[in-house]
Amino acid sequence: MKAFTFERARTPAEAAAAVAGRPDAKFIAGGTNLLDLMKLKIEAPGHIVDVNALGLDRIEPVDGGGLRVGALVRNADLASDVRVRKDYPVLSRALLAGASGQLRNRATTAGNLLQRTRCPYFYDTAQPCNKRQPGSGCSAIGGVARSLAIIGTSQACIASHPSDMAVAMRVLDAQVETVKPDGQVRRIPIADFHKLPGDTPHVEHALAHGELITSVLLPPPAGGTQVYRKVRDRASYAFALVSLAAIVQRDGSARLAFGGVAPRPWRVEAAEGQLSRGAHTIFGQAFKGAAPQQDNAFKLKLAERLLVDTLQPTRSA
Repeated sequence: MKAFTFERARTPAEAAAAVAGRPDAKFIAGGTNLLDLMKLKIEAPGHIVDVNALGLDRIEPVDGGGLRVGALVRNADLASDVRVRKDYPVLSRALLAGASGQLRNRATTAGNLLQRTRCPYFYDTAQPCNKRQPGSGCSAIGGVARSLAIIGTSQACIASHPSDMAVAMRVLDAQVETVKPDGQVRRIPIADFHKLPGDTPHVEHALAHGELITSVLLPPPAGGTQVYRKVRDRASYAFALVSLAAIVQRDGSARLAFGGVAPRPWRVEAAEGQLSRGAHTIFGQAFKGAAPQQDNAFKLKLAERLLVDTLQPTRSA
């Protein structure tokens, strides 16, 4: 691991300014992703700013309904919160489907959103990867791509986003709250937070360097039947081949977001309006333009079957 300097920030603005002041600086909280990447020399920050003492570890109600989830709330605490289990069960279920109990006890809300792809070529520093080294190429195209994305990809990258939590946040229409190095705050709709690769796959999110996530805002409860289903190679501690977060209302309307199939949580709102025409029609609209590789084309059929199987029991509930 490369040597680095370290400091503990006392306020969010101080933390943002400390990272903004150095192009090689990174925030650290739970460290469940960053430390692994540092050991492999995929990430090599020269300065690390510890944000664990910033008091961003609370879940609080907001006026008008909804919850503000602090950036440092651990995944296990968020999943077990009584309010989340009651009003946002899709989020609780998504969190419990991810990682392991030990990791959920350390991983944070902000860190979960920002975790990097688990593409095997991203992790293999002997292979070209545009996410690690822009312009070097994408070894996954034409390589072993079974776990990778089938839609939203580009000729520069076919990596998939690994988060379960982010898929639930997307179907809930959450907002990411941040503070910039100059102290300004902003809210970023979760729909705009994660970026598609295009020609710049190393640009994975909407944050500027030094911009710190302070919380995630959950809107008033959506109600309805909320489901999170995850298809994976083993029963636990495995990333999704395909996952689905669904909120189905009694009037027949639905929100649907897929995981494991794209470089970000995949939701096509236009497809949701087709619910009355059946799950196969929704699937065709949501996955229009899909471009799977030879060894992950099975994800298309898997996603369709998961959607059909999920919508049929929820519509009759």
